[in-house]
Amino acid sequence: MRRVTGVVRPPGDKSISHRVLMLAALARGESELSGMLTGDDVKSSARVLRQLGAEISRIQESGVRVSGSRLLAPSSRLYCGNSGTTARLMLGILAGQRFAATLTGDASLRRRPMRRVAEPLREMGADIKEEGDGLPLTIRGGKLRGLTYTSPVASAQVKSAILFAAVTGQVPVTIREPYRSRDHTERLLAHLGLGIHERNGAIVYEPSGHSNIPTFQLSVPGDPSSAAFLVAAAVLAEAGELIIENVGVNPTRTGFIVVLERMGAHVERVNLRDEGGEPVADLVVRPAQLRGTEVPAAEIPTLVDEVPVLAVLASRAHGGTVFREVGELRVKESNRLELIAANLRAVGVRADAQGNDLHVEGMEKPPRGMVETAKDHRLAMAFAVLGTIEGAKVRLSEKRSVAISYPHFFQDLRRCFA
Repeated sequence: MRRVTGVVRPPGDKSISHRVLMLAALARGESELSGMLTGDDVKSSARVLRQLGAEISRIQESGVRVSGSRLLAPSSRLYCGNSGTTARLMLGILAGQRFAATLTGDASLRRRPMRRVAEPLREMGADIKEEGDGLPLTIRGGKLRGLTYTSPVASAQVKSAILFAAVTGQVPVTIREPYRSRDHTERLLAHLGLGIHERNGAIVYEPSGHSNIPTFQLSVPGDPSSAAFLVAAAVLAEAGELIIENVGVNPTRTGFIVVLERMGAHVERVNLRDEGGEPVADLVVRPAQLRGTEVPAAEIPTLVDEVPVLAVLASRAHGGTVFREVGELRVKESNRLELIAANLRAVGVRADAQGNDLHVEGMEKPPRGMVETAKDHRLAMAFAVLGTIEGAKVRLSEKRSVAISYPHFFQDLRRCFA
């Protein structure tokens, strides 16, 4: 019998780690950060910021010191690795700088769309030159103008790039989204006392005489997207209880838990507290019998990174599950939508991508087969969780990609069943 037990702590939140590094690099003086994610994506942001003149100590959970100052023109291309967050948010920061810079990345990142960020930044006055819709891309920032923008997609990266441009360029912006996306940037700007608020459903930034970013100390909470894999492992177990400590429970990130509870599981939140403007809790999770559900388009922005592991859970539920309007998954680290369906079929599950919807039928027999991760960390972790089921034989094409967001994932997964 597979029994889950013990206490585990996920790594620092990836989205917040990127953002606090960038804001600390823009502040004039030294900031102290703890609980940072040590994954490859965050290291890409640190590398790019160092190229622009920021002094950043080694990225480690125990503490990172950032000495910020006026950013300087880079002497070479800014290499963003596999990190779309690095590339898109840095475009916003660079829009307000009076020099040119070229961003590039690895083969996967160079295929990912950048126009959705470039277009509003152009409207603000940035000069951006690209070939096609991806990297490499050259941006020359400078004097910007204010912007009222209605985003065609609910994207925290688009919204954050515009806000970072507004902060560095000291211009007002108003942003509307079709659905509310992650609000970590807004919470951080508010926590630092900058001029951000909500008005009639829109996000509004208004510069003031106190708009310089102050130095700060901040502890990054655990990443709910990483915690989701541990939650899933506990739900799929046959007995026991797992405690997952120090997890960010920002409402724009907990759609995974909402859907999971609709499917029949219960995730208890205890020891609720606040860290740097973010709600944090410990999660208590027990095994559960799941039933299929429908995940509507309005919920997707709150769980877009958790669709792979929710699809894995759906494969063990009674009945069918459908995820509506998840076409955005085609432009993640891989064509995540098609690969989720193909890999579920490879281990014996009935699954299909129909247009922009994903359909998954639950099954009882143990999953068995080879999974192609395409070096996508979330696919690797989701199907590793599926492999914890009694009698399962799930083989991954590679495991190294988990270092992008959860370097100690496999050790922690084993600990859950110790």
